[in-house]
Amino acid sequence: MLTRVAIADLAPTDELRDLRGRYRAFMEEHVYPNEQALQRDDAELIRSLQAKAKEAGLWAPHVPPEAGGTGRGFLAYAHLNEEIGRSTYAQLVFGCQAPDAGNAEILHLFGTPEQKERWLFPLVAGVIRSFFSMTEPDQPGSDPTTLQTRARRDGDEWVIDGHKWFSSGADGAAFGIVMAVTDPDGPPHSRASQIVVPADTPGLEVVRAVPVLGHAGSGWSTHCEVRYTGVRVPVENVLGEPGDGFRIAQKRLGPGRIHHVMRWLGQMQRAFELLCEYSLEREAFGSRLAAKQTVQNWIADSAAGIQASRLMTLDAARKIDEGDEARVDVSLIKFFAAQVLHDVIDRAIQVHGARGLTDETPLAGMYAMARAARIYDGPDEVHRMVVARRILKEFERGGTWRFE
Repeated sequence: MLTRVAIADLAPTDELRDLRGRYRAFMEEHVYPNEQALQRDDAELIRSLQAKAKEAGLWAPHVPPEAGGTGRGFLAYAHLNEEIGRSTYAQLVFGCQAPDAGNAEILHLFGTPEQKERWLFPLVAGVIRSFFSMTEPDQPGSDPTTLQTRARRDGDEWVIDGHKWFSSGADGAAFGIVMAVTDPDGPPHSRASQIVVPADTPGLEVVRAVPVLGHAGSGWSTHCEVRYTGVRVPVENVLGEPGDGFRIAQKRLGPGRIHHVMRWLGQMQRAFELLCEYSLEREAFGSRLAAKQTVQNWIADSAAGIQASRLMTLDAARKIDEGDEARVDVSLIKFFAAQVLHDVIDRAIQVHGARGLTDETPLAGMYAMARAARIYDGPDEVHRMVVARRILKEFERGGTWRFE
């Protein structure tokens, strides 16, 4: 259970409050007014805003200075995302968009000096984009031990054959990190490796951008089907050691999941503000919507869910900063916050009526992503299973579960 001391420990420092204010001001001046143009993937505008973010010292807050960013740890990043996360396009403007953010982290943690020089630093600088290629159409993405893509060693090269999809951002990327089985006879969690593959390597084919909820996406936001046919890359392109793929995936997906939840905090709060503001403006049946008991219940329930999500996320971020992988905590917030996100946006849309379904507000786009949030990086059901199994294991050992 969170104590007063623990809650105080989660609060931002004065320096961080000031930094968060700088992000807020940048968002108000440069991001919100340009959201529709950013939605159209206006490349010139994106480059211009990215240059402004760099000049303002707000670039790449997800990775530390030694990796080329301005990051100060997970807890600080969680606070900043209460501003950055309010707009889907802000992460692109500040250089912390998925999947580049996750790829940068594992290159920073596991990359050789040569890999960092060639891939990490240009990626963090925003000079190139990347994709992460793990999910396969014929295998459950929630169980990476069933992957079918193979990478066999031939002299000084890996030869990769396989079929992937939801390789986000592959269209136009400079390289991908591919999860492939390198030892099919090894233990389930030591069979796969992660290999850096330049996108222009012969045999790599970006087949299509897979439409998601009716939209194919554009630029950095595509979710691509990719085929690998006899793709040859140097052996030294492997991350870590052969067989480390699953371990590295856990290192990537854990922080990746909490990064998503951090962004959702901003989305929740923006939707909540729209819910409250419009309920005070709109009248129906002789009074403002804010006077209706149902709407008041929605506001109260949303406030409770948002605050719970905030505290759970901040505490998980604190634990990660202290060296704890916080797997149970991350799984808890992944399914809990995804549901809160969905519910808050849904209520805001309901209060806006038909207007909420249009592009007159950001709610429709937020709603589509909120539904996807309950599936990507592990469906809700898998995260619930992970939490329950770990808790029950403690009881089987004769212990109990401490809420701390």
